[in-house]
Amino acid sequence: MATYGPFRRFWLTRFSQPAGERPLYRQALRTPPRRIIELGLGMLNRTERLLGVLRAVHPGNELHYVGLDRFEGRLPEDPAGVTLKQAHQRLHGLARVQLVPGNVDTSLSRLCNHLGVFDMVLIAADNDPRHLDRSWFFIQRIITAQTAVYAEQGAGGNWSIVPKGRVDELAAKAVLRRAA
Repeated sequence: MATYGPFRRFWLTRFSQPAGERPLYRQALRTPPRRIIELGLGMLNRTERLLGVLRAVHPGNELHYVGLDRFEGRLPEDPAGVTLKQAHQRLHGLARVQLVPGNVDTSLSRLCNHLGVFDMVLIAADNDPRHLDRSWFFIQRIITAQTAVYAEQGAGGNWSIVPKGRVDELAAKAVLRRAA
C-alpha cells in the first residue's frame, strides 16, 4: 500500500493522471467522506487511490465503501473491469467494503432502503445509459444536500459535480418515464 504523505497528497491532487480524477481527491481531502458509493468500478485504480489516501490521512475514521458493478456479468462490448473476487482482494483492508454485482438500477432498487445516506457518490461513465437513467430515482434517496455527487464525463474523462437540484431533476424524469 502506498504511503500518502504531504508530497504524495499534493501530487495526487495536482499532477496525478488521469487529470480528470483530481477533483475527486481534492474533495475527499477537503471534506473526508465516511460513506462512499461507486457505480461502476472499472479497473479499481481510482478506488484504491481514493480509499488509500482517506485511510492514510484519517486512520481512525470508520470508512464504509459500497461498489456496484457488473463484475463477471460484463458484456463483451463493455469496458474492461475486475472480477468480484479481485475487487474484494484489492479493497480489503482499505475500508469496510460491500460489493454488489449486477446492473446499477436493479442493484440500487434492491438496496437503497437498506444502504442509508452517503457522503460521496461516484458515477462512472462506463455504466449503461439506460440503467443509469433508471438509477437517478434511487440515487436521490441515498443523498442529502451535503453529499458530493460526481459523474464522469466520457470514459476516462473529467469528473464533475452533479448538484442536488440536477439529481432531483433526473429523478423526476425517471419517474415520469416509468409512469408513461
